[in-house]
Amino acid sequence: MTWNIPNILTVFRLLCAPAVALAFLFLPHPVSDWVALILFGGASLTDWFDGYLARKWQQMSKFGAMLDPIADKAMVITAIAVLAMNFGPAPLIIIPSAFILLRETFVSGLREFLGETAGLLKVTKLAKWKTTTQMVAIAVLFSYGVFSHYLGMGTFGMDGATMDAILAGDIDDETGLKVSYYGAFLSYGGGVILLWIAAILTVLSGGDYLMKAMPYLREDA
Repeated sequence: MTWNIPNILTVFRLLCAPAVALAFLFLPHPVSDWVALILFGGASLTDWFDGYLARKWQQMSKFGAMLDPIADKAMVITAIAVLAMNFGPAPLIIIPSAFILLRETFVSGLREFLGETAGLLKVTKLAKWKTTTQMVAIAVLFSYGVFSHYLGMGTFGMDGATMDAILAGDIDDETGLKVSYYGAFLSYGGGVILLWIAAILTVLSGGDYLMKAMPYLREDA
């Protein structure tokens, strides 16, 4: 392999996958949330940047083509496992995550079965939108951990009436409660919506790959 910048960025993205999980094992909140958000966000950006640089600088390689989808799947699968741990048995998180994991496993198995003909399953625009939506959804849900921590710290020992008064503007917001409260509300709601959209795109993308592979799956083929 050639250690050019696009390949280095791809390897970095792959290494970020276990690093996100390790952050929650060894670091306290909200440090772990910040580290996971920064690592995942940075790795997600490299998903576009390494491909752009490889095309622009004519540095496309077999190693990069092989590792790029693996790094994407490693990031998504690891991040979903971490989110499941953080949110617990939350149906709004678990259900779309299950469909995403099913699709990733199915398409990987399909490519392996097709062997030399796996080249027909080229990455489509739908698959790219799927990946982008997954990355954004997961990053937004990671940000919920940051907002919810500061919301909990800001409301510790505070009664409900005082909190309502601050949110209504009747009392000065000296601790940034509004930012934490609305940040937590929007990051969870927005993250869940994006995750469901990603799950829908995931199913559609998987179905598209299956239809393309059907001629090679017939018994008489």
